[in-house]
Amino acid sequence: MRVLVTGDQGYIGSVLVGVLQDKGYEVSGLDIGFFSDNLLDKGLDNYPRITKDIRDIEPTDLEDIDAVIHLAALSNDPLGEFSPKLTHEINTLGSINLAECARKAGAKRFIFSSSQSMYGISKLDNELDEDISQKNPVTAYASAKWDAEQGLSKMNSDDFMVTSFRPSTVFGASPRLRSDIVFNNLVASAYTTGKIEIMSDGTPWRPVVHVKDVCKAFIAGLEAPSSILAAKAFNVGILNGNFTVRDLAEAANRSVPNSKLVFTGEHQDSRTYKVSFKRILSDLSTFYDPNWDLDKGGKELVDFFDNINFTEAQFRSRQTIRLKQLMYLTNKGIIDNSFRFI
Repeated sequence: MRVLVTGDQGYIGSVLVGVLQDKGYEVSGLDIGFFSDNLLDKGLDNYPRITKDIRDIEPTDLEDIDAVIHLAALSNDPLGEFSPKLTHEINTLGSINLAECARKAGAKRFIFSSSQSMYGISKLDNELDEDISQKNPVTAYASAKWDAEQGLSKMNSDDFMVTSFRPSTVFGASPRLRSDIVFNNLVASAYTTGKIEIMSDGTPWRPVVHVKDVCKAFIAGLEAPSSILAAKAFNVGILNGNFTVRDLAEAANRSVPNSKLVFTGEHQDSRTYKVSFKRILSDLSTFYDPNWDLDKGGKELVDFFDNINFTEAQFRSRQTIRLKQLMYLTNKGIIDNSFRFI
């Protein structure tokens, strides 16, 4: 099967390409290149790539592709709030344009990387499921993902299967590491500064999932029968995959045993939610077998940091913080205010 990965030069995409190749897929990539130079470790370059904005994609760009795994987006809430209009233009309209071009080019499957952020802030103690639970997006990024999901699901047909995966907050090593996501941030802080400082009391809930388990979910989107996937959404995580911030901090502390863990409690964090993973663990059980927990992932991150001699400067730099990288490209006049290369 010929698979196009958009966002192949991002945090998840840089891992997914190699996983797909190991599984025997014929992989190509599509990425605008905002983070192409943000390599901390050797990346793959042994596959065909297109450097192009998803807003400008045409059907001819996608010829001979059987399936698309669509990761490319302005990622995470702080980046989305930088320009809500651009976030909608790229993450919603760009995604729908890409899917329409893929359909016209003859692709048979379109797998959308969505987000659990669309659930917003939950005051309920029960776990949020894909269909019944209310969608309450409170950021431009979350709204754009939810709007894209709704638009894409309408494109599903017998000849063009569309499905959406909503990963928990991702963690784990990648050649293009992100330190602006929670568990990576905590382990990186412990490793480079010797301390983990939590401003809340540690009680808010956060679902997290390892990047390689996310890759397994996307591969399930390629391999499972269309009848199971079509026009559906799947929360991506593991059994008992909801953790308090305290759980995450203590796991990071275990990963770097000599680090100091402090809960200051000076800020109340209203962002708390738990997510149900029953659908993916039951409906896709034959195809999705996640096996990464926090301790295993924490050890992997520390080994990765050891291997690349990771420093505090890198931890706090545009190399690992997406918003800082885009601000750098903008301030240097490399991209304009519409996030297009000049």
